[in-house]
Order: sequence, then structure tokens, then C-alpha cells
Amino acid sequence: MPASSSSSPAEDRSVVAARAALARMSAGQKVAQLLLTATSSQAASSALLNLLHHGEVGSVILNQHSSLGRTATRQIVHQLQAAVPSGAPALFVSTDQEGGVVQDLNGPGFDTIPSALQQGELSVSVLRQRAERWGRQLKAAGINLTLGPVLDTVPGPVAAQHNPPIGQLDREFGYTPAVVASHGVAVVKAMASAGVDATAKHFPGLGRVTGNTDLTAGVTDTQTTATDPYLAPFVAAIKSGIPFVMMSTAVYVRIDPANPAALSHRIVTTLLRDRLGFDGVVISDDVGGAAQVASVPVGKRAVRFVAAGGDIVLTVDPAQIPVMRAALLSAMKQPGFARLVDAAALRVLIAKSRAGLI
Repeated sequence: MPASSSSSPAEDRSVVAARAALARMSAGQKVAQLLLTATSSQAASSALLNLLHHGEVGSVILNQHSSLGRTATRQIVHQLQAAVPSGAPALFVSTDQEGGVVQDLNGPGFDTIPSALQQGELSVSVLRQRAERWGRQLKAAGINLTLGPVLDTVPGPVAAQHNPPIGQLDREFGYTPAVVASHGVAVVKAMASAGVDATAKHFPGLGRVTGNTDLTAGVTDTQTTATDPYLAPFVAAIKSGIPFVMMSTAVYVRIDPANPAALSHRIVTTLLRDRLGFDGVVISDDVGGAAQVASVPVGKRAVRFVAAGGDIVLTVDPAQIPVMRAALLSAMKQPGFARLVDAAALRVLIAKSRAGLI
């Protein structure tokens, strides 16, 4: 919830339950809550199941295209949740279900979702109605966290052709912050009504870059500032109560020229948390296979993200989890970093408590 919002009794109970859960955890159990990794949307991998059995990750993503449909997907999710050690919080199980070319879950029980650009042509009320249906389909499949909506603004259709991560894939709701904000908030509210947590991405925006951070190193935004009008959709989502924000890994030279956004204290903490008032869960974009951060050692990616103020490190490669876990545990020998882990784990646990996962 936004920092300025008042707490309801139910939210207070969620915080109490989260604090109690944190107090029972070992250092390793706390670190697990900060790690999210992938399995194919078509089957629960043995690598991920092994990590879950040993209590080494707290959230998962169903990754890649599947046409299995809702019933089979729910069976996969049930297998994942059943692998969690007794007494541990249940998993956030996420996926990419934006629409258009970015819709991982398909088949019987899942609508074919139009692209965000097409969604942006709908009225806000119609989009909210349809998005709630898409959210209910996710919920029925066991998905409790959707990695969307995209709140990046692309300046226009010509610029979109030179913007590989968003514009070339029609992932933007429109070409102005106002349209992106109104339609993005409609999706956020629809998902909440369906019982699915939404994620605003990719803060502070990928709409004006000319490279894809997954595939290219050195992706840089030369325009976005800490008071940029293109931040408006993220501000609107925060005010609407969005529980998750995903960080870009691009470099924003007018905010912090020295660090990718996900590894930048100036962007995660000073801008997103302090200035914009976001006190929910900050998740990284994939830092496992992304070319943008390939020069940073795997363990340091996790440590630097948490040091910047982040909460959940996303790597699509389960083989990286032991390395990240070891690096985080080692860094916790420093009391200051241990306090950061406690704070991050608590934010995750509060979100899980509110989602009924504790």
C-alpha cells in the first residue's frame, strides 16, 4: 500500500502475522523469501522442486509459452506449493500474462488477451471488466502474482519502432503518460478484485531506450529524470495501492549514471521508496540471463539489489540460486546488511500475509 494510506484492521493483522513469521525464521529462511526463480509453464522442473524441498526459494515464475490450459496449469502450481517445507509461507507463483506476444499461459480456460496497445484503445471501464476476467482465470489456475501491467510510456508510434523491449512488441497502453496511467491502474484494480497481486514495470521506465536489457549490454536512458512526467503512471499505480514494482536494469544517466536501476540505491530507495512513497515489494527484472548485468558476478547481483533497497531477486536460471543465496548469507555477517535482509523479508511476508499465504 502507499505510505500515505491508512491501515485497516485487516492490514494490521497481516503485519502482525508477518512479523511473527519473520521472528521464527533463520537467516537462510529469510534469504529464501528474497529469491524467485523459474520453471517451464509446462512442467515443474526437478531443479526447482529440489530448491523448494530444501526451502531455498520463496517465489517462482511459470516461464515460457504453454498451451496446456487452466486445469493442467493448476496441477503444476499445486505440485510447486506442495513442495514447500511444512510451516513455511506458501509461494508467490507468478507469470507474464500481459497480452499480445507476452502471454505465457494459454489453452482451455485462458482467454487470448489483446496487446496492451489494443487494450489502451478500450475505455477504462471496459478494460477493467475484461482484465478482472483475465485475473480470475489466473487465480483459478493458482497464479497469485502477475508480472504486469507494463507502465512504460513510449513517446509515439515512430519512436516505438526503435524501442525493442516495449514499442516493437506493442506492450505500451498508449503514447502518453495519461493513457498509460489510466489503463494501467484499471488493470491493477481489476487484478486486485480477482485476488491477484499486480506488478508495475519497469521502473523508472523503458519506453525511451533503444536496446533490450535481456539481450544487450549498455542499455541507457538519457532522458528520464527524478521528476519526469513519464513517471506519472508509476505514481498513479502506487496511489492505487499496487503491491509490487519491478525495477528496470537500464542505466538512467540523469538519475544515477553509475548503476543499473535495479542496483541503484538512488533509484530504488531515494526515488521509488522515499520520494514516491512506495512501501511494497520491489522485485528485479530478470538478473539471471540479462546481458545488461552479465558483467556483474552472479552473487553480487543479488547483494547489490538488496543493498539498493530491493526485496525479491528474479533469476530465470535455478542454477544461480545457490550462488545468490550464499552471497546474501555471507553479506549478512555485516549487521547493516542483515537489517536490510530483515526489512526486505518483512515486506515480502506482509505481502504474503495479505495474499493469504501465511
